[in-house]
Amino acid sequence: MPYIGFARSPHGPAKTYQLVLGELEKRGFSIGFSKHHWAGDLPFGLIVAETDRGEVAIRWALGREFTVELEEVDGETYDEFIEDTLEYTNADSG
Repeated sequence: MPYIGFARSPHGPAKTYQLVLGELEKRGFSIGFSKHHWAGDLPFGLIVAETDRGEVAIRWALGREFTVELEEVDGETYDEFIEDTLEYTNADSG
């Protein structure tokens, strides 16, 4: 089953991307592929990863300290989460 999550980070997009992927690995996920979407003028982004335990999508925003929450969901909820986040940000990818 896929996973969705929310992260807070006091860092910019590049550092937050590294921290989130590191946190997934600490939690036992082996990452095969990942992609980062963000809005250049908003402190907000989406990280999508293909892992050995299923697909993962994590929405992040600026915060005082780095935190990550993760939950297992069904495929429809996962797809809606990604669609809603990308629509909201009209994100660029990198």
